[in-house]
Amino acid sequence: MSPNLNGEKDPTDPLIGPRPDWWWTGLRPTEVLHAMPIPNLATCTRHQILDYFDNGWLMTEVLLSALQGERAFLDPPYHQLRHPLIFYLCHPAVLYINKLRLAGLIHESIDPYFEQLFETGVDEMSWDDMSKNEMDWPSVREVVEYRRSTYKIVRELIETLPALEDGHPPITMDNPAWALFLGFEHERIHIETSSVLLQELPLSVLRQPEAWPNLHPSAFAESQTVENELIAVSSKTVTLGKPWEEPCFGWDNEYGSRQVRVRSFQASRYLVTNGEFYEFVIAGGYQEPKYWTEEGWAWKQNRNTKWPTFWVADGPAGLHQYRLRTLFEVVDLPWSWPVAVNWYEAKAYCAWKTEQDNSPIPYRLLTEAEHHCLGGGKEPVNLNLTWGSQTPVNALLPNEAGFYDVFGNVWHWCEDDFNPLEGFRVHRLYDDFSTPCFDGEHKMILGGSFISTGDEATRWARFHFRPHFFQHAGFRLVRSDDGDATCDAVLISSQSSGVKAYEGEKILAENLMLHYGSADEAMPYNFGPKDAVGFPQSIATLTLERAEHLGIKKDRALDVGCSVGGSTFELARGFESVLGIDLSVTFIEAAQTLRREGRLVYRRRDEGENTSEAEVCLPENLDRSRVTFRRADACALPPELVGFDVVLGANLICRLPSPRAFLSRLCGARGLVRSGGLLVLATPFTWDERFTPRDAWLGGHDGKASFATLQAELNRDFELLETQDMPFLIREHARKFQYVITLVSLWKRRDS
Repeated sequence: MSPNLNGEKDPTDPLIGPRPDWWWTGLRPTEVLHAMPIPNLATCTRHQILDYFDNGWLMTEVLLSALQGERAFLDPPYHQLRHPLIFYLCHPAVLYINKLRLAGLIHESIDPYFEQLFETGVDEMSWDDMSKNEMDWPSVREVVEYRRSTYKIVRELIETLPALEDGHPPITMDNPAWALFLGFEHERIHIETSSVLLQELPLSVLRQPEAWPNLHPSAFAESQTVENELIAVSSKTVTLGKPWEEPCFGWDNEYGSRQVRVRSFQASRYLVTNGEFYEFVIAGGYQEPKYWTEEGWAWKQNRNTKWPTFWVADGPAGLHQYRLRTLFEVVDLPWSWPVAVNWYEAKAYCAWKTEQDNSPIPYRLLTEAEHHCLGGGKEPVNLNLTWGSQTPVNALLPNEAGFYDVFGNVWHWCEDDFNPLEGFRVHRLYDDFSTPCFDGEHKMILGGSFISTGDEATRWARFHFRPHFFQHAGFRLVRSDDGDATCDAVLISSQSSGVKAYEGEKILAENLMLHYGSADEAMPYNFGPKDAVGFPQSIATLTLERAEHLGIKKDRALDVGCSVGGSTFELARGFESVLGIDLSVTFIEAAQTLRREGRLVYRRRDEGENTSEAEVCLPENLDRSRVTFRRADACALPPELVGFDVVLGANLICRLPSPRAFLSRLCGARGLVRSGGLLVLATPFTWDERFTPRDAWLGGHDGKASFATLQAELNRDFELLETQDMPFLIREHARKFQYVITLVSLWKRRDS
């Protein structure tokens, strides 16, 4: 931790105390700020749109004006799982520029370096991801000046765009002006997520801005406990999904529909409170593995967690005396406020409560369909920064069904994995907003929180986070009437999803054989295509030969979609350093084992359920120390990955939820491939909607050829050197094989 974060402040730092004039790039706050409601896209005036933009833009600057000192912006969070806050100061502005350019509303960049560096946020692979975010970030002053330029561009666009003239027809998602509203709503999401990052910082680097709403008065009153109870909800049919004609902005995952017949259940009148969760803590709930999922217990052990993350111990641990950390201060623990926990903690409480009540039917979380059954009318809600905190769960009025806080206060963690509705389709302006997270590793949250604004404060919002993630999120107890513990929850992990297709023993064995099997193992039949064996080594050898021929230095290579590492290890025969990246946990663990031990034993499938043992042994003359493996998403690669001499992407593009997101990362000021470097791509263009939404395919429909699109995407920055066909073979079992011809293309990046 830096000296600054220990409380030593530089009195000459202009970011200590109230913000100087240069900090404010648009309007300046003149009173306490609250969020405006989302505009009606059928009736909004130009003036209303401008006010809405200014409101969100100013909320970002007011919120982050709480940070005291330059270092508070530049130091990463303690868990290393998010960018430092300098990123979130600039990221919304960069997205405005990039999306407005994509929509054709503006044509010029402000700063290409910034527009790549600050383009993609972090969706950490797991709670124990130990990769460090080591970046040289620009200064706060440089970022503020970028924001100033962005503000001017966006404001002028709002003031002059013909599509926003008074009396305009409804602005739909096919209208280029949709990009403006996308920018508005994206910024409002980051206001909420950035507030959580501030709540994780030490108070010594924070100062509550004068324009930020105060805590609810109950934070300073004598705390009262609230008696919770279950309310019966009868069986009913609900329809999920936002109508296409709804006259307000929506993210892609909100559209489509699903009709669900929800069986009768019971749900708690209130969100689970701090007071209720305190009983779980003092009963030793954080010390009992039986209450936790396997992954949840591993997270708890790794973090040595003993109580909710925003509770502050007030005395020795055994006394169980706690206070509550809010955004900008610590207060006595309000028993009646909803507890803020992650999904693992919520599920552990449900298991403990089941045991405590001796309930024959286990308690669980809500499903998405059940949340729709709870109702919600025009009763007051704690949304849109009415207050700067949660409120007591009984502070506002119940809805007609008797439930409190169905919307607002804190989000509801759900049983469901984040999932697409029937009829889902990506939007061309943001084709990787949702699809990378339809992976069975993100849990849904519904209902919004006290700081949710805009689209996220509507009943249509379908938000999602990984289960270890902290957000302003809590939960409500639910119990099925028929004893089904999961009821109508949609679980991607039980479906044939794209990401899950690359986990498990069967797919691991197939890839180990593909990458390391000998000709006799991978194709034991003399009449079979033995030339297709050893594809990873073949394409790596081709890459090395072409790099040598072109005189490209062989210092650093990147293997994206490396699978179990066959091509990565082969590249190490010529490169000083090779990084292999894949999204599959199973593949990366196998590759890391091979790097560490040089051998791996596995079971290959022979017939039906019959298997036999096989072994991978890496050559002894291979320098494994040159190779590193890391789990990462090819559609959202970490920003520190830049300037490789060679980048290989083998059989990757047609297995990505957003091929263009990967392609856009190859070039630019912070491109994966350095100027003059070599790019090698291989793909059979086997498009499959399990992996890539049809609207994101590069071709393969309506007479469109994928390679022609690939050329169009790359031609500005890369010179196509050659193409060739290369076969590869996948052994499924002793008598079944896949024979595939992949198209290999080699490209040289043009000099900047």
